[in-house]
Amino acid sequence: MSETKISIRPNGPLRVEGPVKLVDSNGNEWNVADKPAFSLCRCGHSANKPFCDGAHKEFGFQDDAKAPQQ
Repeated sequence: MSETKISIRPNGPLRVEGPVKLVDSNGNEWNVADKPAFSLCRCGHSANKPFCDGAHKEFGFQDDAKAPQQ
């Protein structure tokens, strides 16, 4: 089975790669099974939420979260 990877893009979205279920607050599922990868909005400005549409660039979203060094 493939591994799922979620990457935080600097000043951008969350990039999701691999098999995953994406479910809304009512338990309804988006059909992402045919997508090898997709991006989720972090800035809150996407017109296509929860997916990223690149709006973070226009609104100047900035966040480059880093995992703590172990």
